[in-house]
Amino acid sequence: MYQLLNDLSIVEVSSFVASPTAGLYCAQMGAEVIRVDHKAGGLDYDRYMLTEEGRSLSWENLNRAKKSVALDLRSGEGRELCVELAAKTGQCITNLPEKSFMSHAAMQAKRDDMVSVRIMGWHDGRQAMDFTVNAAAGYPLMTGPEEWDPETAPPISQPLPAWDFITGAYCAFALMSGLHNRTATGQGAEMRVPLGDVAIGTLANSGTMAEMLYRGSDRQRLGNAIWGAFGRDFQTKCGTRFMVAALTPKQWTGLVAAFDVAGPIAQLESELGVDFNSGDRVRFDNRHRLFDLFQAAAARYDYDTLSARMAAQGATFEKYRTHHEASNDPVLVSENPLFGPSPANPSGLEYPATRSFANIPAQEAGDPAPAPFLGQHSEEVLAERLGLSSGAIAKLIDAGTVSLSDENADYSHR
Repeated sequence: MYQLLNDLSIVEVSSFVASPTAGLYCAQMGAEVIRVDHKAGGLDYDRYMLTEEGRSLSWENLNRAKKSVALDLRSGEGRELCVELAAKTGQCITNLPEKSFMSHAAMQAKRDDMVSVRIMGWHDGRQAMDFTVNAAAGYPLMTGPEEWDPETAPPISQPLPAWDFITGAYCAFALMSGLHNRTATGQGAEMRVPLGDVAIGTLANSGTMAEMLYRGSDRQRLGNAIWGAFGRDFQTKCGTRFMVAALTPKQWTGLVAAFDVAGPIAQLESELGVDFNSGDRVRFDNRHRLFDLFQAAAARYDYDTLSARMAAQGATFEKYRTHHEASNDPVLVSENPLFGPSPANPSGLEYPATRSFANIPAQEAGDPAPAPFLGQHSEEVLAERLGLSSGAIAKLIDAGTVSLSDENADYSHR
């Protein structure tokens, strides 16, 4: 892990994906991220998939490099400790409702310059999750084969919770912005980031909303084709499917050379009275004729031969892989400096773990850190952050307000 944020501590009171992602990205840059959960685990502590021992692999990977404090967040004393911990630290990421015990006002009452980032559902207070805001934004009704009847075609929801991860990244940015402003002005900040706003706002930022309003209708389904440019999946003689993209002159000429279709391309240009070197639009408008031409060429090669030709020409392409194939691909994983050696995961499993996505060539990235056991750092954090004595902490433990590490807990019944 890099140490660009090693002077920063953050309290994270969260669950599921977006909020833990914001803390994860900060932790991977060196921040001390203290995740606070209910003593029995948050709503995501047993998120599928679970190992035979009952450890969540999702939780394990979204909480790498963090510290864990386990409190009875259903009790008044546990909640007060959580608010006090956030206020003493000065910055907090959470997805708890604003009207919960972790309101910004509750934290600000203890620290005037408090900076908080809160993930919400919709701006008007309605609940939301990634898959519901994706439905609202319209993407599932844009996905699917081109030949489907738009009046009867079903929606296709993507399996990746992309809005959660985008929201998490944006919240890490929002937190850094709030801290920068506090350094400059001495003022705290309350920032609320609705998941739904990230989805509909991205629809606008991408130009898609303007396009819909301009055209007065929906965009047609395109299957695996790229909107507004040349790109699609093709299949080789050996049955391998791969994706190509040509958004630049070099990418286009590289594909033409690799597929050895300069002659047929010239004949098609003469027939249609166009120049495919002139830009994206002419290639997109005539994509069906081009797709037929390129597929006929792809069918003459096995994938190893064609991929070597595309690589030699600087084309942009990639073979389709399953998740399992991608996870075992040496180019993507074992030979990729993004991944480091497996840390001592709570699950006991050994597998590659990511470093920060940002690669800083002048600095040693360091090895990935493990996720904590639930409550592993309760004593340490309460002593260091709140100045509680060992005797006071022992009383909180005896009262059930604070829990320690669940390393030896039996979760096999999950």
